[in-house]
Amino acid sequence: MTRSILFLTGTRADFGKLKPLAVALRDAGFDVSFFVTGMHMLDRYGMTKLEVHRLPGVTVHEFLNQRIGDPQDIILSKTVVGFSDYIAETRPDLVVVHGDRIEALAGALVAATNYIPCAHIEGGEVSGTIDEIYRHCNTKLASHHFVSSQDAKRRVMAMGEPENAVHVIGSPELDFHAAPSGVSLDEVRAHYDIPFEDYGIIVFHPVTSEQASMGAQAQALFGALNASGRNFVVIAPNNDPGSDDIFAALNALPKDRFRQFPSMRFNHFSELMKNAACMIGNSSAGVREAPFFGLPSLDIGTRQTNRAQSASVFSCAATDHVAIQKFLKTQWGQRHTPHTGFGEGRAADRFVATLNDDAFWSQGLQKAFHDLG
Repeated sequence: MTRSILFLTGTRADFGKLKPLAVALRDAGFDVSFFVTGMHMLDRYGMTKLEVHRLPGVTVHEFLNQRIGDPQDIILSKTVVGFSDYIAETRPDLVVVHGDRIEALAGALVAATNYIPCAHIEGGEVSGTIDEIYRHCNTKLASHHFVSSQDAKRRVMAMGEPENAVHVIGSPELDFHAAPSGVSLDEVRAHYDIPFEDYGIIVFHPVTSEQASMGAQAQALFGALNASGRNFVVIAPNNDPGSDDIFAALNALPKDRFRQFPSMRFNHFSELMKNAACMIGNSSAGVREAPFFGLPSLDIGTRQTNRAQSASVFSCAATDHVAIQKFLKTQWGQRHTPHTGFGEGRAADRFVATLNDDAFWSQGLQKAFHDLG
């Protein structure tokens, strides 16, 4: 019997983490499909649904779950309705969701209430803001857990999940970064018309619980970076509340030194990171991919609070002009020992091995709280 695995993806970031798992399952003979929604469907953010459609051998279903400016609860409700309708027709054997986004919460909720097994990728982690709430909700809704570290496994078990349902595989996106990108830096620079060779990367997202101050934070951060005279490649923020204020600050920057893109192909972004002078912002890439490359990164604000474990990750507030300038002066172009605390690039192999085990499919869906003793 060929088992059907349905991945739910709402952003370019979670697709980058889910893609290695999906490809490995496809190649192992599973029937793989994607429910594509969220930022993927919005032109402002690069219409990244096209990245999913480029993946051969999988079925893709699109669902528009929001308009620009919709609040999170409305996006949640729309996604629940759309995803529920879809799985009522398809009845997958397993739903796979990732992390802490609102679309993942909708998927985990729908799977739980329809008694469909649900695998949650990268639960058990700590961070700032409402993301952590969503992530832990997904842990309690999901029946299976694929985590990036032993620390994450311990936290998932502390939430009452049984040990046999928690599998440590590492961070899936590191599978992609561990392999050759398939493009050269010159090809990336030519494709995106990046004129400079010496550059930092900026990815700064809104923090939903700090929406009122996001404009001031963005102006302070980008003002300090502009004053440095350095060159930067900027990837646009996600669509959380507060993004409009960040875009306003980005629009005021000099275009010759701040090359801005709504999104970027994954292999191109990987090659760009491997050759960057540093990374700055509050993306998870700054505390995962950057340390994996040994790339110095400056984590700004509260979005990734307590998530960084590497000596190559530095932290400060967006308004700390002195700390930002110090980081640029001392860390620009430096290299650190690569950090493998989130895995070493073998997550997909471990994921497939688990799903090929009959014990995985025999696990019941009636959950009970398992005390740690």
